[in-house]
Amino acid sequence: MASQSIEIRNLYKIFGPRGGDFIEAVTKGISKTELNKEHGHVLGLKDINISIPGGSITVIMGLSGSGKSTLIRHINRLIDPTAGEVLYGDIDICKMSEEELREFRRRRTAMVFQKFGLLPHRNVLQNTVYGLEIQGVPKGEREERANIWIKRVGLDGFAGHYPNQLSGGMQQRVGLARALTNDAEILLMDEAFSALDPLIRVDMQSVLLDLQKELKKTVVFITHDLDEALRLGDKVAILRDGEVIQQGSAADIVLNPATDYIEAFVKEVNRSRVIPIEALMEPLSNPASDTVIRIPGKSTVEEGMRMMTESNVTHATVTGADGLPAGRVSLEGLVRCLVGTGH
Repeated sequence: MASQSIEIRNLYKIFGPRGGDFIEAVTKGISKTELNKEHGHVLGLKDINISIPGGSITVIMGLSGSGKSTLIRHINRLIDPTAGEVLYGDIDICKMSEEELREFRRRRTAMVFQKFGLLPHRNVLQNTVYGLEIQGVPKGEREERANIWIKRVGLDGFAGHYPNQLSGGMQQRVGLARALTNDAEILLMDEAFSALDPLIRVDMQSVLLDLQKELKKTVVFITHDLDEALRLGDKVAILRDGEVIQQGSAADIVLNPATDYIEAFVKEVNRSRVIPIEALMEPLSNPASDTVIRIPGKSTVEEGMRMMTESNVTHATVTGADGLPAGRVSLEGLVRCLVGTGH
């Protein structure tokens, strides 16, 4: 299934009986606190504009109360906006009829929740096929498809187990298998790994990244954890008090923080593990001049430095997605980047 982009344009959400009456006041600068105190309405989202590319992972990151969970629920219209558009291809989800919305939710989107969202009276297989049951897929076909994904997420042999017999990490694998079994183009993940222990959380991030290399789903991932956002996101959007304050690649966020708020966030980030080496490469003058190894551009700086050190070289050629030379890096330049003195 080809993945289409999602465009969020001029999106506002003001909670309260007369939310639409206060959009002008919000655009003129009334604060979230003032809106609540003076008018009894709550500002959820303010003029959100985000392009979510098809086939990639877009992470919406923010602290509690930033509006990130409100935002993701507009994509499958669990929440209706006060104003704005959510475009799937050229279709505005906000204008879908009830029947169109029902089909969109059933066939185009799947959601993975923080608290797993498993049915306790159903075993792993029965939970995994649930979405296909709703779609009316025949039993044999839905169980065949479910068993494939149960195995792919590392739960082979657990199809007959019930949720209370599984660890938190295993339960979340069931949630992921259920979402993938639906073969939905859009995968919505709301703090999907935040309830897990740190090591299990990293393991689940790896599972998602490995699957995404093959599946190319349009993933919208919500998190309050910057390290998780930077590791997973092809694109990252950071929210604060209902507004987007910066969006871009992990390298953009870390190397060029837009505000003091974001600079404070990224201060302690291990740059070497989140910045792709292609973000630091210089133009090629002569590809064969002083480089004896090639490093894929998507490799992290940490991986590139390790490859160069093991090969005992000070320069390397960086290759693009097509495998052809795209630039060059020096070990000295990478080290300067890591200590924050430029590249």
